[in-house]
Order: sequence, then structure tokens, then C-alpha cells
Amino acid sequence: MNVLFLTTHFNTGGITSYVMTLGSGLARDGHKVWVASAGGNCVNSLEKEGVRHVAINIRTKSEIHPKVWLNFGHLRHLIRKEKIDVIHAQTRVAQVLGAALSRSTGVALITTCHGFFRPRWFRKTFPCWGTAVIAISQPVARHLKEDFKVPDERIHLIVNGIDLERFALVTPERRQIMRQKIALGDGALIGIIARLSDVKGIDVLIKSMPFILKEIPTANLLIVGQGPQEAALKKLAEDLNLKGRVHFMNVTNEAPAFLCAFDVFVMPSLMEGLGLSVIEAQACGIPVVASKIGGLVELIQDTQSGFLVDVNDPATLADRILEILNNPDQAQMMAQKARQNVEQQFSAQVMVRKTLGVYEQYSRRKY
Repeated sequence: MNVLFLTTHFNTGGITSYVMTLGSGLARDGHKVWVASAGGNCVNSLEKEGVRHVAINIRTKSEIHPKVWLNFGHLRHLIRKEKIDVIHAQTRVAQVLGAALSRSTGVALITTCHGFFRPRWFRKTFPCWGTAVIAISQPVARHLKEDFKVPDERIHLIVNGIDLERFALVTPERRQIMRQKIALGDGALIGIIARLSDVKGIDVLIKSMPFILKEIPTANLLIVGQGPQEAALKKLAEDLNLKGRVHFMNVTNEAPAFLCAFDVFVMPSLMEGLGLSVIEAQACGIPVVASKIGGLVELIQDTQSGFLVDVNDPATLADRILEILNNPDQAQMMAQKARQNVEQQFSAQVMVRKTLGVYEQYSRRKY
């Protein structure tokens, strides 16, 4: 089967990880895969997996931006030349472009809903969900049905999967190597890998640090990522006198390496479709504290495989982080249960197989 993924960019993030895992899995199974995006720091890793990248100037958040339509002719030619069977769009902008390409070529459009959207007029009038839409969690599936009236038969629940060989359990040797590399000392290290956007609640995590430092003065917070909130988050850390304790690092396509260094991974999101980075941390055996919201509640059994906290509550967030840091045996037990859950429910092979089944069900190539 010939598959074309459409996405806005290919920098480190949840959607990029999803496309990387799915695309490389399909390629290993003998399918031909292309990814069209504005590029990014993960393109080289993608191409090493046998997936071809097509550079298009589509980095915009507006579905009516001229960039969307300037790429139409080029991609329509690609679809016809390479005999694409399925177009698989990942973002709202990509969905709109994908819908136009599908209408023009007769190729089926599949979309993945990675989170939650405001039911704005334009989205309702021009939904562009495609022939079928993949929901990455039960809350996202309910969102599609209740807020956008997508029929049940068009929604396919397929949770994200990860490569368990890539996200292997952390060893003491790997931890020591990464700790030396990031050079933040031997104190407790709290970490997050995420896009720096307001929906991730990273400001809440920064606000929790004064509570943590009262009990563990040598603790550090490492924020790995970039995004529109970067300047504001750095200003918040400065205003809270956290210089030398809150650190920012550019995005990386080597998430497993950074996870090795963390004593606890935190995801204080205000809204989250599932939480792929949480699954990755759990696979590596890193204890997790996350918001009690969206798909995150499907990943963590509170007090058993991690901690869930109410949204926007820095004090409680700090308490749960401290509980993990101060009780290493309990933290290890929770991390072990979380890893077992990932092994049972979030396999990349299962995700690839189920997604391929959706492709085969709806493919209707016409030339």
C-alpha cells in the first residue's frame, strides 16, 4: 500500500512521534510511505527508517492561509505519480488540504484526532474529518461524537503505540551518562518534554518549584521543548527567583536519552488527548505525575502506577512530586506497574496493524 501522511511540521512533539512510529512500522512491513511537511529536526531520523519526506511550505495555523493552497498542485501530482492509496492527515491545516486533495483525486482521506478542538463555526461548517477518523483515546472519541456529531461508524479508536525497543527501561549506566551530559549535578531532577504551549500547563509546573525547593533545595527542573510560550515561561521562572533551578533546553529527537536522566516526569496539561510523552516515560521506567484530565486518566491508575492531580494546582502537584522523590521504593513499584501497562496496551505493532486495517477498509484509489 502507498500512504501519504500530511502534517504541518516535523519537529519533536506528539504528532511527530505518532507519524514516525506509524510510518516506520508501515515501511518495515513493506509499504511505501511519504510524509509531506514543512520539515524539522526529526526528518533525518524519519528518512533513516525508509520513509520519504516531501518538503512543503505549510507551517501555519490558519486553514485558509495561502500556503495551504499553494501546495495543492504539487501534492496532487505526487498522489497521481506514486499511485497513493490513502492520504492520512494529522493537523487541522493538513485536514483541510487533505480534503481538497481527496476530492480532486478520489483517494480516501483518513484523519487522526490527537486532542480537543473548540467547536467553532468554520470547523463545524467545513469539518474535513475525512472518510474515517482515528481517535487516540476514549475521551477524544466522545469529543468527536458529542461536539462535532461525527457518526460512530466513521470513528475508529486506536490508541498510540510506541517502540518498546527504543524506549527501553533505564539502566544505571545510561542514567549516569546522561546526567553527566546535561551537567545539572546529582540533585533530584524533575523533567518534562513537551511543546511550550499554554495547554501543556508548564507554568503550573514552574509555580510548583518553590514548594519543592523548600524541602529539596538542590532539586532542578529541566524543560525540554520549544514553542510560543518559551519567553513567558522563562520570565515566570525569573520572577519566581528560580534562576539556576529551572532550565530550558531546545527540542530534540532523542527523547529516550533525556528521559534517562529524570527522577520524575511531569505532565501538568490543562487538556490532553492521550499523552504520548507520558507513555514514553512509563516505558522507560520513569515515575509520572500528570493532570487528572482527558486521555491521561487512561494512562495512570492513581497511587498505583503514578499520580494524578487536579488541573492548575501547583501546591498539590509539588506534594506528589515530593512523594515520589522522597520514597524511591514506592516510586519504583509504581514505575514497574506503569511499564507493564505500556507493554500490554500501547504496542507500536498493534497500532500499525489496526491503522492498516482502517486504510484497507476505506482505500478507493481511482486514476
